[in-house]
Amino acid sequence: MAASRRHRGDRRGAQDLDRQVPETQPAQPLRRLAVGRGRADGGLTVAASEDGAGARPTALFAAGDISKRIESLAGDIARAMGPDFVLLCVLNGAFIFTADLARALAARGCRPRIEFASFKSYGSSTESSGRVRLVGEFPGNLAGERVLLVDDILDTGRTLLTARMMVEDAGAETVATCVLLDKPARREAPVEADYVGFAIDDVFVVGYGIDYAEKFRYLPDLAHISG
Repeated sequence: MAASRRHRGDRRGAQDLDRQVPETQPAQPLRRLAVGRGRADGGLTVAASEDGAGARPTALFAAGDISKRIESLAGDIARAMGPDFVLLCVLNGAFIFTADLARALAARGCRPRIEFASFKSYGSSTESSGRVRLVGEFPGNLAGERVLLVDDILDTGRTLLTARMMVEDAGAETVATCVLLDKPARREAPVEADYVGFAIDDVFVVGYGIDYAEKFRYLPDLAHISG
C-alpha cells in the first residue's frame, strides 16, 4: 500500500513531484453578504439573533469565490487521480463541498464512487472536544482503491488523521486528502492536506455546510463567528 501524500495545497507531494498544486488563497474581507430574509445588510446578524445563539457571523468568502476555487481544485484532482476513484466525504460539514466538488470532477470526465463517514469531535461550542470517534459504520469496500478523503476544515488535524488511518487500514491503494479550509495555526496532529481550498486564521467558520451548534449550515457563503 502506497503511503498517502502529506503536502499542503501549495506544495508537491512525494508521489507527484512534477505537479505543483496552486497556492492556497488567503481570506479576503467582503463588503456584505446577501442572506437571511432577503436583506443585503445585516442578514447574518438577523439569522444569528433568531437562533438565540448570540453569535455574529462575519463574511469570509462569497459563494462565487468558493465555486471558482472548487473548479481549480477539481482540475488538479482530475489530473492526479484519473477518472475512477473513491470520493470519501467526512460528514457532516463537508457534504455541500463534496457535492460541488463531485460535480466539478464529473465535468472533467471523472467517475468517482462516493462514500461517507461521520466523525464526532465538536460539541456545542466553538472549541473542539479534543476527542475523535467514528459515528456509525465506516465504508468497508475500500481495499485496493484510490481514495480521495474530503473534509470541511483541517484545524487540529485529529479528525483528518484518524480518517486517513482508517482508510489506510481498510487496504486502500492510495489515499489523498482534500479540505475546503485549513487553519495551520491550530495544528496538533502531524498531518497536512494534499489539496486545500483556502488557508484561514484561527477563526470559527460557518456556512456552506459548516455549522455552529448545528446552525448556519444553509448559508451559501463562508463566514466566521466573532462572538
